[in-house]
Amino acid sequence: MSITDERKAELIKEYATKEGDTGSPEVQVAVLTERIKNLTEHFKGHKKDNHSRRGLLKMVSQRRKLLDYVKGKNEERYKSLITSLGIRR
Repeated sequence: MSITDERKAELIKEYATKEGDTGSPEVQVAVLTERIKNLTEHFKGHKKDNHSRRGLLKMVSQRRKLLDYVKGKNEERYKSLITSLGIRR
């Protein structure tokens, strides 16, 4: 369900705004999106796993808050981020 260290490093490298950047909203949204995708696949086989479903809903809410923050700061960054991640909004 969790993402591997290698995959997380790839995401950080791809979405970082500068060298050594791990905390920018773009990186956080990318990592959350990857975790959400993995959990969504998990629920296809484990329909009654309600404890993990709560965690999924918290992650989706956190991602939404970060995306709203990016949209408020810079609309172009927001649009490029959701298109590159394939998030529909």
